[in-house]
Amino acid sequence: MPDILSLDFPIVKVLPDFLKAFEQENTIILKAETGAGKSTILPLALIERAKATGEKIIMLEPRRLATKSIAKRMADLLGEELGETVGYSIRFESARSESTLIEVVTEGVLTRILVDNPDLKGYSTVIFDEFHERSIHADLGLALTRAIQQKSRPDLKVIIMSATLNEDYLAKSLKAKVINSKGRSYPVAIHYVGESADRSVIEDSVAHQIIKAAKSLEGNILVFLPGQGEIMKVQELIKGKLKNIKILPLYGQLAWHKQQQAILPDSEGKRKVVLATSIAETSLTIEGVKIVIDSGLGRHSIYDAKKGLSRLVTEPISKDEADQRSGRAGRISEGICFRMWSESEQKNKRPHRLPEILVNDLSPLLLDLYAKHINIDNNKDQLFWVTPPPSDKLIEAKKLLNSLEAIENDKITDLGSAMNQLPCHPRLAHMLKHPLAKENLALATDLAAILEEKDTFYQQYGADISARIAILHQLREEKRLSKSLKKIEKIAKSYRNLLSIEVDNSEVDSFAVGFLLSLAYPDRIATAKRGNNAQFQLANGAIAAIGHKDDLASESWLAVASMDARQGLGKIFLAAPLNPKDLMPLVKSSENCYWDIHEDNFELREEMSIGSIILKSEFIDDEPNLSEKREAVIRAIQQEEDLLHSSDEFEIFCKEIETLRNDSPDEGWPEMNLNFIKRLANKWVSEELVNQSNLPERLDNLNLKEIGIALLTEKQRKAYSS
Repeated sequence: MPDILSLDFPIVKVLPDFLKAFEQENTIILKAETGAGKSTILPLALIERAKATGEKIIMLEPRRLATKSIAKRMADLLGEELGETVGYSIRFESARSESTLIEVVTEGVLTRILVDNPDLKGYSTVIFDEFHERSIHADLGLALTRAIQQKSRPDLKVIIMSATLNEDYLAKSLKAKVINSKGRSYPVAIHYVGESADRSVIEDSVAHQIIKAAKSLEGNILVFLPGQGEIMKVQELIKGKLKNIKILPLYGQLAWHKQQQAILPDSEGKRKVVLATSIAETSLTIEGVKIVIDSGLGRHSIYDAKKGLSRLVTEPISKDEADQRSGRAGRISEGICFRMWSESEQKNKRPHRLPEILVNDLSPLLLDLYAKHINIDNNKDQLFWVTPPPSDKLIEAKKLLNSLEAIENDKITDLGSAMNQLPCHPRLAHMLKHPLAKENLALATDLAAILEEKDTFYQQYGADISARIAILHQLREEKRLSKSLKKIEKIAKSYRNLLSIEVDNSEVDSFAVGFLLSLAYPDRIATAKRGNNAQFQLANGAIAAIGHKDDLASESWLAVASMDARQGLGKIFLAAPLNPKDLMPLVKSSENCYWDIHEDNFELREEMSIGSIILKSEFIDDEPNLSEKREAVIRAIQQEEDLLHSSDEFEIFCKEIETLRNDSPDEGWPEMNLNFIKRLANKWVSEELVNQSNLPERLDNLNLKEIGIALLTEKQRKAYSS
């Protein structure tokens, strides 16, 4: 064990203050500048205490690569192999043993531990590293850990670490001790060399800047690009134009040994150009970097609650992200950063990145809470949220979990508990754990793996996902899997191990694939529209089209796995055919009330349906009650385009909320617009309103600003009024 206080890291100077606070406080915020060594040194400083108590330290990292790299660095400092005193756990992979005292994990792993071990028995300390990245798992992990501290483990230590963080707000909310540490950084000269971070020309601009910088400046070059596609294109553009300089990619899906080539010093001593995604913003130290070239773009997932779809978007980064990136040039000496945008654009950037909890699908988070028997709507179970989950996204998440049979009457079902044991999205977990999937479980694991990986087969095989599985089966049988298929097979094998089943390379039944997909995506069961025209109506009410020449265009029923929604018509990218006979277990019989907007009257109908797809409907000669009428009006508001109309007053209000949302992302301000008002119609449509005459006119004259204000939290209303 090295003498931690003798190591040459800036964090060492504040360790005495930190260790003193650690003995006296249960929550500490450590704000440490870039290069301080906090991720490596601080956990090691606590190791003697861990040995004395026999309780482990768990540290969360937002990225898989950082998790393994930091654990490896600590193990090296101890002169040990990974899995001895220091271990790690990421999805489907771990290295730990009975002697492990420090466990570095990705955030999803902590969520699983918190569900399985409600009091964190055997753990003394939870460290949240790089908390400023504000992933959903980090926010949930802190909320649950805080609840454990307050209810059953006042001795549990919580440490929140970051280079850029609003520590005043957190310290006040958590009553935490704040410790500041200098970093190891040198001045970085910033040069603005572009008019805007324009995605359409960014690869050419970045490639030109790399060549220019490599020829005129010394040191390794770190280039930030939004994704793998842009990395590959820039790599191709500069290939052969830089003598004696290695060009190395760095992104999450890259093999571990290739990631290490990008991070560690070159074995031949050559200069490097590292083309990286945002994975290189924090935690990782890429050796020898003196120059940063920043595209100014990042790619992340956002959830569209109206469409029930998550999609990747490429957007300009925030100011704090830009600062994180430029700081990488000043780790070893004075550096230089070229920003591919203008100074005026820099002034208009959002100060901080938006927390994931505001923009992502909340169904995994909600299922985790139900698994811990926490009702988020129940005041006595209120958790501490750094940023409260938006109410409209929680409603959509609950709706999805109900459709997946994971919850019923606001309680987790047996199926939901089984689903929560799998390290995947609730959709895929429903498919893998549903009793009706047992006959084709090996097929389901292959399907789940393909759905989790980026689709590289669309141009060759069209939308039919069955064709992709057939190729996987054939090449797996012949033991000649391509690089992309090896990744898919690795995931499929992990699922097979979890479910204790064997591999199956038999002929693929397309209808079986379609039925499995319908279990994962019951809201995307689709039936061909009359006249077809390669258009389908989905169970969630959306309309989507498939290519006219696609083999699936002539099918009468589909299960849709992947689609986009642009200009009101979805485009289907991945699907499988459905046998109508297989749909019978999914057909629901119900009594529904409908509101005729033009006649302003209500009627009851007995229906057989799959979501919004009506298979049979018969009129019931009976008067609906007020509750049924209210549900009909809510449904109409959410489905019809012309029932609610915006106004100048409401548009100004929306812009005011957007400003507050950008300036104070931690406050959980909603994305205020007409769709937000519609999605939360169940919060403001009353039976009194429904019972009034001339309802369409009354809806048209509603004061949407008043409704929007009422939908804010009490804290937000006070902030808006002040």
